[in-house]
Amino acid sequence: MSDTARWVAHYRALEAERPDAILRDPVARRLAGPRGRRIAEALPELSLRWMIPVRARIYDELLLETLARGHFTAVLNLAAGFDTRPYRLDLPAKLRFIEADAPHLLAEKAELLAAERPRTALERVPLDLTDTAACDALLARLAAEQERVLVVTEGVLAYLDEAAVSALSRSLHAAPAVAAWIVEAALPEVLARAQKAWGAALVQGNATMKFAPASGIDFFGAQGWRAEVTRSLVEEAERLGRQMRFAPWARSVTKWLRGPDVWRRLAMYAVLTRQTPVN
Repeated sequence: MSDTARWVAHYRALEAERPDAILRDPVARRLAGPRGRRIAEALPELSLRWMIPVRARIYDELLLETLARGHFTAVLNLAAGFDTRPYRLDLPAKLRFIEADAPHLLAEKAELLAAERPRTALERVPLDLTDTAACDALLARLAAEQERVLVVTEGVLAYLDEAAVSALSRSLHAAPAVAAWIVEAALPEVLARAQKAWGAALVQGNATMKFAPASGIDFFGAQGWRAEVTRSLVEEAERLGRQMRFAPWARSVTKWLRGPDVWRRLAMYAVLTRQTPVN
């Protein structure tokens, strides 16, 4: 997964270096390093150059908008990778920003960013996201500290199987400290195309993509969550001027073959809050 963090940073760096950039990230190039560039250049181009920046911008906006209206005291970024939001977003000074990920990745990130100053209080917690007991212990600590937490899981759920996503969903739903969760989900056909395009490269990095429920973002409704806000990747890409190649043609064909709603639901993002108790 550390290789995934590198090439994601590389695509953020490419976007940030454009004169019409939709996000700014002055340290992304440093985090990606030569390895991140080599990995990215070895992958088929396809959607990555536009998709990664659009996804990052969507999460930026959802995070800032949710913080502005929700009276949160902390953000918990699970599988944070080489995310740089504590350094590049205008976050509340009193906000506590917690990054959780593998120990070696957090250590490397801390070293690479040692000279940078985060804009809010930053804490890094070594954590295996699939270790339910460790996740529950962290969530229990945040509850004991009376935090009101917004959880972020950018780009990670796709690499978990459905059982692991369900387990994480249950843990977050049961955690008193968690007030909202920003998630994403793609439809199975998106996963199939991604696996065909760059699945072999991801397998070499031990990062196989797995999660793409047929119900899309509605998967989380069955888990006891309600989508307070939703965004469509393809709609946001059009808004931001970063559409994939042949997007108008693909949109027309998809709407003709499968109806008007499927196109926008291909990949969705949502801010979730609790809807019902989960048994």
